[in-house]
Amino acid sequence: MTILILGSGGREHAFAWKIKQSPLCKKLFVAPGNAGISEIATCVDLSAIDFEGIKLLVLENDIQMVVVGPEDPLVHGIYDFFKSDDLLKKIAVIGPSKEAAQLEGSKDFAKIFLEENNIPTAKYKCFDASSLSDGYTFLESLNAPYVLKADGLAAGKGVVILNDLEAAKSELKDMLTNKKFGAASEKVVIEEFLSGIEMSCFVLTDGINYKILPFAKDYKRIGEGDTGLNTGGMGAVSPVPFIDELLYKKIEERIVKPTIAGLQKRQMTYIGFVFIGLINVNNEPFVIEYNVRMGDPETEVVLPRIHSDLVNIFKKMDEGKLDEIALDINPESALTVVLVSGGYPEDYEKGYEISGLDAQSNSIIFHAGTKNSTNKTVTNGGRVLAITSFGQSISEAAKKSYETIKNISFNKMNYRQDIGDDLKGH
Repeated sequence: MTILILGSGGREHAFAWKIKQSPLCKKLFVAPGNAGISEIATCVDLSAIDFEGIKLLVLENDIQMVVVGPEDPLVHGIYDFFKSDDLLKKIAVIGPSKEAAQLEGSKDFAKIFLEENNIPTAKYKCFDASSLSDGYTFLESLNAPYVLKADGLAAGKGVVILNDLEAAKSELKDMLTNKKFGAASEKVVIEEFLSGIEMSCFVLTDGINYKILPFAKDYKRIGEGDTGLNTGGMGAVSPVPFIDELLYKKIEERIVKPTIAGLQKRQMTYIGFVFIGLINVNNEPFVIEYNVRMGDPETEVVLPRIHSDLVNIFKKMDEGKLDEIALDINPESALTVVLVSGGYPEDYEKGYEISGLDAQSNSIIFHAGTKNSTNKTVTNGGRVLAITSFGQSISEAAKKSYETIKNISFNKMNYRQDIGDDLKGH
């Protein structure tokens, strides 16, 4: 089988690494890919939302399966594009329909879906520029901190949490009337703040059957001790030690099952991953958000723990036979540390040479923001590399990742030195 992965980050490198291990995969293309991916697959310089270019690539190379990494092509309707084209409709697309992708594409849509399926989530209301004064009134009815979310996709930057009421009002005005996040903040969801520990739940579904993948916890803030600005993710750990049998059962019964039933009720086509961002409030799970693809950097700890053939799983999903699969999971701990460009998540420079990638190590090195430049691998993004290691404990996995990092360097390299520290006591 010839397979195409769309995307260019650490998540897509992890997919490529895993798919390449399958005897069902004869040839692998990635568009656009990165320097690390180019070592194991054929990279094609195509945007993941260039649907016509993707169509040409698929037909010219007899590609039989397309695995969609990022959210943009899904929200723009790549699934529907394939299924409505006579030349493409028989090709397996791993990703939901455009309608179902609104679970990530619109915070308001997701909140309505949660409410109609009685899935636990924070209280909320949605506002636009014409209802700004109502937004102020709603903020006044809440206790600090105040959570404001741009309704649309804002590259992970559309959520603002503030402790001061006047600052929250000012931020709401900035988002709605000054278009702080462009079209993404034409509507803003304000919700109550939930205090607890966040975790990531990943579910595979063919629209009817589902499988829960290993849970993960990621680290969003740039600074040690979860301080500083939010990022796309500075590291991740799997499994999550505080998810015991009781909490797992609550998540499955109250959240996963009603989510899959809700998709069926709305008759939404969904063949792919459901990412459910959860918060554990005194051992009660609440949904913070949905994503319609795997998270990053959580993919880099979750996929390596799956022993099962991923291509076979995708094949069964496409056939509506996910129930025929039993997942084989590595019980060890996996831990990922992300190396980022200096200045990230704000302004940063690209093009610095990365050294030490070929040094001996006990880790898997996934490339995120890299490219090839005159026989060198150079930085090409905010998040540059994701270093994943296994261990009998979180401490052992962390030790291996940080040992590997000692050999790697590029100008202004930055990373957190406390990934997993908060879970080591569990």
